[in-house]
Amino acid sequence: MKPTVFIHTNHKQLVGALVSSYSLKRNSRHPERFEVRVIHSEDHPFLKAREGQPFLREGRTRIWRYDDLQSFTPLRFMPPELMGYQGRAVVIDPDVFAVGDITELLDRDMQGKAILCKARRTEKKFASSVMLLDCARLTHWQCERQFNELFEMKRDYMDWISLLCEPEETIGLFEEEWNSFDELNEKTKLLHNTKRYTQPWKTGLPVDFTLGEKVRRLEKYGIFGRLMHGLIARAAPGHYMRHPDPNQERFFFALLRECLDKGIVTESLLREEMARNHIRHDALDLLERARPLAA
Repeated sequence: MKPTVFIHTNHKQLVGALVSSYSLKRNSRHPERFEVRVIHSEDHPFLKAREGQPFLREGRTRIWRYDDLQSFTPLRFMPPELMGYQGRAVVIDPDVFAVGDITELLDRDMQGKAILCKARRTEKKFASSVMLLDCARLTHWQCERQFNELFEMKRDYMDWISLLCEPEETIGLFEEEWNSFDELNEKTKLLHNTKRYTQPWKTGLPVDFTLGEKVRRLEKYGIFGRLMHGLIARAAPGHYMRHPDPNQERFFFALLRECLDKGIVTESLLREEMARNHIRHDALDLLERARPLAA
């Protein structure tokens, strides 16, 4: 079985996933050595079956919304199962794009670890948005069962996606450039447009996600906390903003231009996604002006 890169997505981030998939093969010197597969939330009905139900997140109950921008996140724990618990896999979010050669990561010496990922700088957690997996060491990853445990209050969502449910000795670290948070420079291998407000393909669209968990936690601090939550909510932008780095916008639309030219996406699909407010309404204009990327 070939090593496989899995991109997990939902209907709102489909175009991002298609561009991501293309970038992985385009920017690899050995595209024949690995497969790319998209895991789509609509193919896994257990996610939709929990719509409107309470689940455990950071010790408190939240309501599961299948239509949320990031409802695909639990699917990042599905690759070992899809690989038959054999071989190696990389799993990435649909807003992650290859700048370098993914085979360099797939060939990495994992030194006996089950998972390689990036550590978060300000928290004692791991970023699971990009992971290199030794699937044979992850037979306990059973995505649907573990997802349902969130609603049985047996598993905490943030502990799960931060890899705090895993034995720490099974987790190794790779360099920042393999999950580069909104930073495109000469070291970047995988660019992650992780700041949702400034994802380059959504500029100008109405915001379609809820405030972050850190903001919502203010509610527990009584009247003062609720007041601060309200002030932040009212001050939050109502629309997606332009990415502060024009190079990242140009990079995305140059890749999308190539996808259009090669028939990986069609103009009709892009128009449908624009009508659904999944990609910005001036996307076709930007594609006409997109400058080619270097080979």
